[in-house]
Amino acid sequence: MKVGVVGVGAVGSTAAYAMVLNGVGTEVVLVDYNPKFALAQAEDIFHATPFAHPTRVYAGGYDALKGAAVVVIAAGVSQRPGETRIQLLARNAAVFASVIPEILKYAPNAILLVATNPVDIMTQVATEISGLPSKRVIGSGTVLDTARFRALLGHHLGISPVSVHADVLGEHGDSEVLVWSGAKAGNTNLLEFAAQTNRTITPEVRERIDTGVRRAAYSIIEGKGATNFGIGAGLSRIVRAIVSNEHSVISLTTETPEVLGVKKIAVSVPRVIGAQGIEATLFPTLDEDEAAKLRASAESLKSAAKEVLSQSSN
Repeated sequence: MKVGVVGVGAVGSTAAYAMVLNGVGTEVVLVDYNPKFALAQAEDIFHATPFAHPTRVYAGGYDALKGAAVVVIAAGVSQRPGETRIQLLARNAAVFASVIPEILKYAPNAILLVATNPVDIMTQVATEISGLPSKRVIGSGTVLDTARFRALLGHHLGISPVSVHADVLGEHGDSEVLVWSGAKAGNTNLLEFAAQTNRTITPEVRERIDTGVRRAAYSIIEGKGATNFGIGAGLSRIVRAIVSNEHSVISLTTETPEVLGVKKIAVSVPRVIGAQGIEATLFPTLDEDEAAKLRASAESLKSAAKEVLSQSSN
């Protein structure tokens, strides 16, 4: 099954590389505004296939996307040190206006997987530009934030992060909500597990983990200019769920009729995802504080999305 990646900078190329390592798809085609760059990335990734899976990896124009089941959109300008995701809006909306029609010209049946930041609002922008049903326009949302949360919790508890079940909801960014109330280690409530293993979760531990999740992108970008490994693996995981029709539950963004009273908003909550895209949206039980924070996150995104969409229509 063919997977396209449009925009093969740090995020797009790492996503393609992760897909090859994980055996996701049978073909991965790279498209970029700089064809030589796309060709070089494709060659480099292709040379890894003897150590991984016999995936066909190549570069091409938008016409090479014909027949793609999924197209990852990682095109856009990079986040600058100190710049919030919201500040990226105007610069990346214009990129999508030129990219998405070209994708759909050759791959009209593809599911669009948005990775460009600010991803929640860019997913809503992509939905408006494409005219596709919202279930076929998916943003990576808080898949990476959730992974960061689970990794840090696992480290504190001394267990594999694979055994940690905890989600981050809302915006992929400053107003994201770490759902501590529903977190589990195995099938045991997080606080009970921590008490039984003498890995108590104190307010200081919570603050450290919250900061480690919420501020991760800023510290990584300050140190090396971009985040790519975590999100690349996350995008590979999402694509696998689609091409393998897994019906997996992953925290993702798509335009949703209502989230806690906020209408028509793209925000990250758990979704069931398979070959047709988003199959169901789930709303976990939250405590009062988490629900209030999720509502505030949705309202913040709604305001920013309204502004950028009104600018795009003028």
